[in-house]
Amino acid sequence: MTFFRSFYLSLFVLFLVGCQAFQPTVIPEIKLSTFEKLAGMENVVSVEKRKPVSHFDENYEIWFEQPIDYEDSTKGTFKQRVLLGYENPELPVIVELQGYGIGSERAGELANHYKANQINIEHRYFNNSRPEEIDWNTLTVKNAAKDQARIIDGIRKALYPDTKFISTGISKGCQTVMIHRRYFPDNVDACVCYVGPLNFAREDPRVFKFLKEVSTQENREKVKAFQNLCFENRAALLDLMKTAAIEKNMSWEFGVEKAIDYTILEYAFAFWQWGTPVESIPTGNVSPEIIYNHLINVVGYSFFEEKSVESLQPYFWAALTEQGIYGYETAPFKQYLNTEDIYKFDWAFPEGISKTYDYAPMQEVKNFLDYVAKDMLFIYGEYDSWSSTAVELENDATRRELYKFVLPQGNHTTRIKSFSPEKQKEIYDIIDAWLSKE
Repeated sequence: MTFFRSFYLSLFVLFLVGCQAFQPTVIPEIKLSTFEKLAGMENVVSVEKRKPVSHFDENYEIWFEQPIDYEDSTKGTFKQRVLLGYENPELPVIVELQGYGIGSERAGELANHYKANQINIEHRYFNNSRPEEIDWNTLTVKNAAKDQARIIDGIRKALYPDTKFISTGISKGCQTVMIHRRYFPDNVDACVCYVGPLNFAREDPRVFKFLKEVSTQENREKVKAFQNLCFENRAALLDLMKTAAIEKNMSWEFGVEKAIDYTILEYAFAFWQWGTPVESIPTGNVSPEIIYNHLINVVGYSFFEEKSVESLQPYFWAALTEQGIYGYETAPFKQYLNTEDIYKFDWAFPEGISKTYDYAPMQEVKNFLDYVAKDMLFIYGEYDSWSSTAVELENDATRRELYKFVLPQGNHTTRIKSFSPEKQKEIYDIIDAWLSKE
C-alpha cells in the first residue's frame, strides 16, 4: 500500500508540474511614449519633439497629410502643421483653431488658466501648410473644417480618449471655431470664441453703420477730422509713402497713389479695432511727418503692401468668396476723391482668378447658431470695429447654453482677462460646468 500511495503521489505531482508548464505566458503591456503614440497615428508624416514651453511637460510639432479636396482625391494631398502641448491625459484639451498660421507655441488663455493640454492647428494654406501649387477653389470653409476634425479625432484616439475638448479661436480663428462647430457639432464638447465677425456679405454694410455710431459723436468727429486732415495733406503724405517704399522695398499692386487713399480710408476701422487713444490723434497745424507717422502707426502697411498681401492671400480669398469682409464708404470724402463708389478689395484676389461671393456658408452658420448650436461662449469688445458684425444670439440661446459677453469700450484685444474679476468668475463658472458635465 505504501508503494502504491507513493506511486500515485508522484503522478499527481507530475500532473501539477505539467499544468503549470502549459499555462499561457502573460505578456506585459507595452507602454508607448507620447512620441510613439503620435508617430503611430494615421495620416501623420512626421513628429518632432521640441523644447517645452509654458506649463507643458512635452511639446511636439506634428505634420498631418491632408486631402487637398475632400470631394476629389485625384487632387492629391498637402501637409498641415499642428503643435501639441502635452501635459496630462486626464486634464482638458484646449484646441486652438487658427484662422491664419500658428503665431506662438505658448499656451493660450484657456490652456494657461486650466494648466491643460493644448492642440494648435494651423489653417490650411497659411505658412507652409499648403501644397506647392494652390488650387484656390479648394480653399473652402468646409474643407478646412474637415482638416480640423481629422486632426482632433486622431489625437483624441491616440492620447486623450476620456477627457473633454474645448475649441477656441481669436478673430478669424473665432470664425474657424464657429464653422467647425457647424459642420462637426460633436467633435468637441464646447467652444470659446473671441472677437470674431459673422459677415453676411462681401462688403457687409453693418460695418458702415457701426462706424457712424461707435463711441461718442465727439470722438467720431475727431477721427473724421483726422482723415480730412490726411486728405488735405495728401500730396505730402504721398511723397512720404514713396520715400518709405524705397527705404523698405515696398510696392502696391494698385500703385502707391491708390495705396495712400486706401490707408486713409482704413484709418477709422483700424482706429476703433485696436483701441487707439483719442488723445493721440494729431490736430491743428501739425507737420505732414506727424500726420503720416500717426496714420501708419494706426493702419500700418501690411494690409495693402504687395508682399504682405501675398502672405495674406488665403485670408483675402476666404473673405472675398465665403467669409466676407468690408469696404470703404467714399461719400464722406467726395470732395477729395471725386466719387461715391465703395472702395472694395477685389484687387486682392490671386492673380488671374476671381470668384463670386457665396452667401450660403455664413448663413448656414447663422442658422446653426440660431436653432441648433449649444455650449458656446462669445467674447467681444464694444468699440472693436469687428463687433459691427458680431454674433447675435436668439432668445432661447441661454437654454442651449450659448453666451455672449461684451467688454464696455473694449477693442480687438479683448480677452476673458480683460473683464472685471466678478465677470471673469462668471465666465469661468460656465466653462467649468461644461468641463464637469457627464
